[in-house]
Amino acid sequence: MQRVSSASVAVDGEVVGAIGPGLVVLLGVRNGDDEAAAERIVRKLLALRVFEDRDGRMNISAADAGAEFLCVSNFTLYGDVRRGNRPSFVDAAPPEVAEPLYERVREGLAAQGGRFGARMSMQLVNHGPVTLLLES
Repeated sequence: MQRVSSASVAVDGEVVGAIGPGLVVLLGVRNGDDEAAAERIVRKLLALRVFEDRDGRMNISAADAGAEFLCVSNFTLYGDVRRGNRPSFVDAAPPEVAEPLYERVREGLAAQGGRFGARMSMQLVNHGPVTLLLES
């Protein structure tokens, strides 16, 4: 997750999702993830206090800040390079498992999104920078 001033994602040169201030969620689905894990991630992202209050402290939740969300599927997050130089993706869930969970998270966040399985180009302006890793 990255807090951004703005972000967009394009497929074949066509912008398929764009947001102003909010959060970009690069979502990897791992073998063993299920609907309950997707629900936990949605709740956590909405409640995540990463927006600044009047004192400059990260004390305002994404929901309270009215943050927009851009959710992009990203199986490469589970690329394992501990052995050799070519990533292994054996921990990433197969598409038939990952896609419905990705869509559940995107819908739960009312997020703009990329296209599942597509090669995408992203542009973003990281605000902070604030980047966090969330695990279900």
